[in-house]
Amino acid sequence: MRLILPVLLLAASLAAQTMSIEEYEPKSTLVVPQHIVTRARYPFIDVHNHQYGLTPEKVDKLAADMDGINLRIMVNLSGGYGDKLAQNVHMLKDRYKDRFVVFANLDYSNIDAPDYGQRAAAQLEQDVHNGAQGLKFFKNFGMDLKDGKGQRIHVDDPRFDPVWDMCAKLHIPVLIHTAEPWSFFQPQDRFNERWLELKQFPQRARPPERYPSWETLMGEQHHLFALHPKTIFVNAHLGWLGGNLAELGRLMDQMPNMYTEIGAVLAELGRQPRFAREWFIQHQDRVLFGKDVWAPEEYHCYFRVLETADEYFDYYRKRHAFWKMYGLDLPDGVLKKLYYKNALRIIPGLNANGFPQ
Repeated sequence: MRLILPVLLLAASLAAQTMSIEEYEPKSTLVVPQHIVTRARYPFIDVHNHQYGLTPEKVDKLAADMDGINLRIMVNLSGGYGDKLAQNVHMLKDRYKDRFVVFANLDYSNIDAPDYGQRAAAQLEQDVHNGAQGLKFFKNFGMDLKDGKGQRIHVDDPRFDPVWDMCAKLHIPVLIHTAEPWSFFQPQDRFNERWLELKQFPQRARPPERYPSWETLMGEQHHLFALHPKTIFVNAHLGWLGGNLAELGRLMDQMPNMYTEIGAVLAELGRQPRFAREWFIQHQDRVLFGKDVWAPEEYHCYFRVLETADEYFDYYRKRHAFWKMYGLDLPDGVLKKLYYKNALRIIPGLNANGFPQ
């Protein structure tokens, strides 16, 4: 019996020495004030979400879960086009008219045809007539979408000019996802900050033999914004510049038609609370709330980062952030603009009743 404890301790020690980085999850011993926030201080609009395969029962459950976190309006970016778009609008708006917004997507069929741009713009106009309130471009646009000759279609390809002009004419915003985080385009070595995520999801890597550089893709996107100043663009995921907010701010100052949102990039903000707070105050009229993945409990971390001054707390997904979060404690006026005022201004047809002034 006397030998059992030393043997167990030795076994635990050996196990610790062979533990992988994925298994390592140290528990902080720091004792600081905590303010857990499970419901947003103000009703908010989530401009970046995706809902598929909805049924009346699922919509009822979704609306109830939204009530629990004070989510007043959800934007479903995966609306489709044509009949699918009309069905999605019908499914959501017939049951909860003012709680959901549907964005259309483009049909890339026969993209080489000379009339493609006009045809896509006409379809979008019909989709808006059928209830769409914006347009969403997914990340395949610019990276994976190719023409009939197998050539990559650039983000600023002129064949889409009629589409951008139609958005300006209809006063609907374009939420566009271009490229991926900068680190996904870099070597997967010991210096790569997203190494753990790339190890767990190797398909997320963007090697140079298959993809253009991050700089090329984002340069095309920024050129697009500059070419169409009358079209409102919402640059998804802080334009992948959450780690360089000064540059993002410079671009926003340069292009007044460019807005942004914080979906899936909260980890970048939570590790630079002082500068991020200053940045939000400076650009308070141009940033919207977004989450991307629907998981009600994950919103709690967003609320805590945005609303409190808490220190050194966990993010909800280790592979996105092996560091800790700090609260920005945003001023109420800035928080209201982020949560709902900016979205009410640029997305047509939203019901502003129930939102504080």
